[in-house]
Amino acid sequence: MEFPVVTANPAQLETACIVVPVIEGDLTGAAARLDDASEKLISQLIERGDFKPELGNTLLVPFAPGLGAQRLLLAGFGSEEKLDESRYKRGLDAAMTALLKLPVEDAAFAGLELNLELREADWMARMIAESALRTAYRFTEMKSKPGEPVSLTRLSVVSADKQRQAELEAGLRVGAAIGMGVNEARTLGNLPGNICTPRYLGEHAEQLGAASDGALKVTVLGEEELEELGALSLLSVGRGSEEPSRLIVMEYRGAEDENEAPHVLVGKGITFDTGGISLKPGAGMDEMKYDMGGAASVFGTMRTVLELKPKLNVVAIVASAENMPDGRATKPGDIIKTLKGLTVEVLNTDAEGRLVLCDALTYAERFEPASVVDIATLTGACVIALGNHATGLISNDDDLALDLLDAGEEAWDRAWHMPLWDEYQTQLDSNFADIANIGGREAGMITAGCFLSRFADTFPWAHLDIAGTAWMSGKQKGASGRPVGLLTQYLLDREAELSAPQEETV
Repeated sequence: MEFPVVTANPAQLETACIVVPVIEGDLTGAAARLDDASEKLISQLIERGDFKPELGNTLLVPFAPGLGAQRLLLAGFGSEEKLDESRYKRGLDAAMTALLKLPVEDAAFAGLELNLELREADWMARMIAESALRTAYRFTEMKSKPGEPVSLTRLSVVSADKQRQAELEAGLRVGAAIGMGVNEARTLGNLPGNICTPRYLGEHAEQLGAASDGALKVTVLGEEELEELGALSLLSVGRGSEEPSRLIVMEYRGAEDENEAPHVLVGKGITFDTGGISLKPGAGMDEMKYDMGGAASVFGTMRTVLELKPKLNVVAIVASAENMPDGRATKPGDIIKTLKGLTVEVLNTDAEGRLVLCDALTYAERFEPASVVDIATLTGACVIALGNHATGLISNDDDLALDLLDAGEEAWDRAWHMPLWDEYQTQLDSNFADIANIGGREAGMITAGCFLSRFADTFPWAHLDIAGTAWMSGKQKGASGRPVGLLTQYLLDREAELSAPQEETV
């Protein structure tokens, strides 16, 4: 989908459909200009009660006299006083949902004059592009009859200020790249476990690398290589499966100095999680195909990186296995050795994500990273604590934690900082090994972070628990693509730091 910036009077713009946000109260901005040109059509619809500009309401006017557009789509954004980032995104999504139902290839969005406190028009444009692509997403890969594709191929964004065109185009470019990355993550997450296996993820990485014109170096380690390496914790998770485990490494070197310390993203890639010998209940187990949501978000972020080509070095590591029960599977009470050399007493085989991530974190040391962020659908405790709105954040570095929180606010893909205190570490004590893989029911998300922190003691590290945000259940069941927006913004912020003029020291 294309997103050109158009400087024009929205009333005169010739397009198949023009979308205009409408707030409660007096009409302003583009809505007022369209109202004046159409003989007060919008005002009349509101006064008669045919359209209420409440948040999420939409109304299609198939013919609006006086306008250059063939159709007019009104989108309610509610009260201006209450309009914030969350309501803006909800209003956009409702507008895009209505727009994408229309048999139009070309449309325009006029509404950058909305008064969204602390947000500039380029941020609003970025959200428009991201919303359009997220809303246009359809998972049809496994259907025998995919259905009609979305018609829209071009969505122009109308600006009243020609001098801001380059700024708006940059915002749209970032939004479109994030939208593509989000959809990449959603597709990988939505694929069933019999298709999306560790081998599939490895092959997908190789395809991504092959299509990158040399921008992405891909290395896929199989089980023999992992055994030789000593990544026995990762291998222990996949012992009960016929599907071989993989460690997937993708290296993007975009910085002016290719030896610049990279920022490393580590994704949990459990392509299906039965719980192993500590078997999960059958109800809802189908959703355990989403247990590779961390890996999916890493793939989605790398897709976005390849689109934006930031001047930054990024390494992505995906630790992938299938957690199944059979005669070879790891048992509760087994003790395994990690790549770092620490031994782990496995008290619950359903706490397997940390067992693959710990070896991936140790592997990350070889890159001498500037920062490491792991992303995982790790604990049900995170869902209980934060629901499906915020990603849980734990870090051994306060500056890194703040950078991630700021990135989440900018991308409106928010996280919440949880403590990593020494008092919690004792819950992982084991009588028989260096560490136990669970710390009991209390503070389950935090003790999972404590476990991972033992393997991240040589670099700034943060852990993002996306168990509540990686997918939705019920009628809207499907992968969300989070936190691609947060991760992308974090990397763009690091690029900005690298390119900023350095202060001279006296």
